[in-house]
Amino acid sequence: MEKHIILIADDVEINRKMLSFIFEEQYQILEAADGVETIELVQEYHDTLSLIFLDLMMPNKSGLDVLEYMSQKGHMSKIPVIMITGEATAESEVRAYEYGVSDIIYKPFEPKVVMRRAQNIIELFQNRIDIEKKLEKRTRQLRESRDKLERNNEFLVNALSSVVEFRSLESGEHIQRVKYFTRILLKYVKEEFPEYELTDESVKMIVNASALHDLGKIAIPDSILLKPGRLTDEEFEEMKNHTIYGCELLENFKQEENEFYNYCYDICRYHHERYNGKGYPDQLKGEEIPIWAQVVSIVDVYDALVSKRVYKEAYAVEEAVNMIKNGECGEFSPKIIQCFEMAKSEFFQATETKFSFVEEICN
Repeated sequence: MEKHIILIADDVEINRKMLSFIFEEQYQILEAADGVETIELVQEYHDTLSLIFLDLMMPNKSGLDVLEYMSQKGHMSKIPVIMITGEATAESEVRAYEYGVSDIIYKPFEPKVVMRRAQNIIELFQNRIDIEKKLEKRTRQLRESRDKLERNNEFLVNALSSVVEFRSLESGEHIQRVKYFTRILLKYVKEEFPEYELTDESVKMIVNASALHDLGKIAIPDSILLKPGRLTDEEFEEMKNHTIYGCELLENFKQEENEFYNYCYDICRYHHERYNGKGYPDQLKGEEIPIWAQVVSIVDVYDALVSKRVYKEAYAVEEAVNMIKNGECGEFSPKIIQCFEMAKSEFFQATETKFSFVEEICN
């Protein structure tokens, strides 16, 4: 709504008339003879006020009382106020400026000077408000563009990872289960271990990156990937190379190195590393393994245990959890095990309900 009103608040009528005469050709003028009436007019017209001339000393409520009210209501950042006074003290001036008045004019005043100072202040405020609106609009546009890009990236990540699932003869739900369990586990890691400096934004990126943990299986021959029986030592060595193949694929697709790419790379390469250094491909130990790779590692193991695969039947949930805790699937960080224990009931619920959450995640 266009601002086109000036409010003149002064208990001396002649002062109101003088100011009204200066601005009446350009603005609609409202007048108030005391502080209470001033507040009432501000309440009614605050959206259309271009400027307030406010006397310091008025009956009922003073100019400072009016400023306090306007400050509490958040009007001072939107409506410029010029204090007019003939009796200001250093203390009252300081308080007026602390409330946010734009200027102080002393009585008696020169009309032409008042007009110029008022116009300058009105233009300054309007320009600032226009800039803020443009900035807000641009920020909103950038946020919408970012959200759209994130949705597109997530779609591409899910599509690419689904190719791996399709080749592995999986249902395609493994990706969504890993993302779901990763989100749950990261919630507890973020709460319990702030030293990892996880944020809502980084958690979101890690969850999306987890979908690419087995990307390198695209390069594994069908004779190994789909073999229903136990792999030979030579075949298992080739299967282990999927961690390296996945990173090579990511390197080929890389446009620039950013946080999301780093999460994808680390998870691809290190999700089979183990805390005691007996994992692969680099035999990293302890906290050498990025925390996001540790999280996806235990999540991937859990889902592999409780899911039917071409080479095995599904384990019962309790048995799978005990196998992980007992180190039968490799050693995990005590911190990760602690968070796994805390998330166990949510893992159980999702597993026992046949992962009915998948559709919810995808949407």
